[in-house]
Amino acid sequence: MPTSLVILAAGQGTRMQSDLPKVLHKIAGAPLLHHAMQAGAVLEPECTVIVAGYGADQVEAAAHEIDPEALVVVQQERLGTGHAVAQARDALQGFSGDVIVLYGDTPFVRPETLQAMSEARATFDIVILGFEPADPARYGRLVMDGDLLDRIVEFKDATPAERAIPLCNSGVVCADADTLFALIESVGNDNASGEYYLTDIVEIARARNMTATAVTCDAAETLGVNSRADLAAAEAAFQARARALALDEGVTLIAPETVHFSLDTVIGRDATIEPFVVFGPEVTIETGAVIRAFSHLEGCHVSAGAIVGPYARLRPGAELAEDVHIGNFVEIKNARIAEGAKVNHLSYIGDATIGAGTNIGAGTITCNYDGVFKHHTEIGARAFIGSNTMLVAPVTVGDEALTASGSVITGDVPAGALAVARGRQSNKPGLARKLMDRLRALKDSKREGTS
Repeated sequence: MPTSLVILAAGQGTRMQSDLPKVLHKIAGAPLLHHAMQAGAVLEPECTVIVAGYGADQVEAAAHEIDPEALVVVQQERLGTGHAVAQARDALQGFSGDVIVLYGDTPFVRPETLQAMSEARATFDIVILGFEPADPARYGRLVMDGDLLDRIVEFKDATPAERAIPLCNSGVVCADADTLFALIESVGNDNASGEYYLTDIVEIARARNMTATAVTCDAAETLGVNSRADLAAAEAAFQARARALALDEGVTLIAPETVHFSLDTVIGRDATIEPFVVFGPEVTIETGAVIRAFSHLEGCHVSAGAIVGPYARLRPGAELAEDVHIGNFVEIKNARIAEGAKVNHLSYIGDATIGAGTNIGAGTITCNYDGVFKHHTEIGARAFIGSNTMLVAPVTVGDEALTASGSVITGDVPAGALAVARGRQSNKPGLARKLMDRLRALKDSKREGTS
């Protein structure tokens, strides 16, 4: 059965105290909206419709980062979840299949749970996702009759007996598209909030002799984000899950509680991650690599056997081949470092290509920016770049070439050549003592003048 997604993302989130649309606040380096879209992607949706409201242009831009074909519709008035889903009707005109309704501020529904809902739809007309929280609080309750879901009662409208029911409504719904929109047409707003509740479709469906059921999930999957405190709790929950998954997949985490992952972090088995490592978006670490303590990585690829850090920073476009060494206080940006090359100390390598087996001495800088344009540095294989070399791009250093320590390289260096670009040293015998004696005398005279 083909499936489409409708993701409700219209809220401003006033409790967030922010000008940013609520679904664009980030967990693990990615907007809440991306988490929901990624979970739904397991169903290979034919169409994804985002129902936006506040900051719709920003929401649309974020959605297209994940799915350029996603459709964004705008809910001009906030009249409830039923009204919000109804805004997707025109976007899904002609679609024949199931629709799953998700929420952009509920980021942790697992793909496996959505798959289970999709499978249950083969038997029931409507499938609702339910959960049993430790504190049911003000959630809507699922009134079951065996395997059949009889109705959903919002907390405000529930009787004391209904409020005692432990099974709660997450709001996630799966139904045939035609059925879903036909039922929504009959939803009214005669309730305590005066809103059109999506949940009312269950009772309407049962009155029409349709069937409904509930698939249950762990309460952690339904964690919603409505405040900064919720956002912090969601971040902690994501990181705990990501660390546990990494350990299960054969990654060594020396101090798991200190490592921070992004939504899309990929780490191969037998990699070792030392304490206080932060992974920004778009990082891939291959098997057997070692990321040492206090390193920060984003937008980079680290190949098997490479060692990074401690205190290293890999920025977007950093590509490390097998057995590369990147040492302490080294920054790599938009650079390809070939197999076995070493950049071990206090260096910046940006907009560069470093050949296999090359050694970059301490304090080396590729001077890549002239204030307007970025320029490229090319260093060949098995070259040796002396400590404190400034490579003023664009510049090329050939295979097996050397640069003398302290050189400022402004021209190409042929393969096998030694480049020396520094002033000749001149020693002045005895001048150091004379200079220091003069300075000390000057200092003493100033003290006497102020006493």
